Amino acid sequence: MSNIALLERPTARAPHLRPVPRLAETVAPAAPAVPADLPATRSPRGFALYVGLDEIKAAEAGVSLPLLVDALRRTLAELAPGAETHATVALAPHGSGGRDLDVVRLALQEPGAVARAKAATETEEKDEDYGVTVDISRKRVLIDGESAAFTYKEFELLQYLVLREGRTIERSELVDALWQSPDDETPGERTIDVHVRRLRAKLGRYEDIVRTVRGVGYRFDRHADVVIRYGHGTPSPDRF
Repeated sequence: MSNIALLERPTARAPHLRPVPRLAETVAPAAPAVPADLPATRSPRGFALYVGLDEIKAAEAGVSLPLLVDALRRTLAELAPGAETHATVALAPHGSGGRDLDVVRLALQEPGAVARAKAATETEEKDEDYGVTVDISRKRVLIDGESAAFTYKEFELLQYLVLREGRTIERSELVDALWQSPDDETPGERTIDVHVRRLRAKLGRYEDIVRTVRGVGYRFDRHADVVIRYGHGTPSPDRF
């Protein structure tokens, strides 16, 4: 995951979005409580509001993330004209899963979320002594806790299958997806079989995690011996 500074102001204004009334025109909500143990030498200087909402859910509500940010900024400008604002959008790899709000908090390095992610990582690392760990972010494969000597292309091949779990990938698709560089010598479809054999040889007793679909290609199915690590705070290098 990473974050990217926002975004252009939208040209259209959503008809159902409007600033909230001025405080003088309505009952003022209770202000957030300031911790009683706050040192006398420190004072609040602002706040952060984390919003968990992906583009699809925003579109279903008839808005967009830039439009929501613009509406919030305009509301704040009416309520507190002297306030400075900075908006950031949290990005995550496709298919990474998880609650939107948790993704946002982790991507923007909210201390509580970072602490939980660190604790989870430490727990995960204890489980890497058995089976196959495909570490997407670090581009490595661990077999029974030991780093396997995969070539870059072998890792790309395994990663491509893993990220498309349960789908049979034709040899022609693997060629088109993994040999895109002009410097690469494009292999024939049968050459893919050679790459897969080498990949399986390095997987050793776990070679059957890459399954052959006769006459079609290859597939990765969910496997009890395989753990996929997407990492925390770093983007996945997948191509889609």
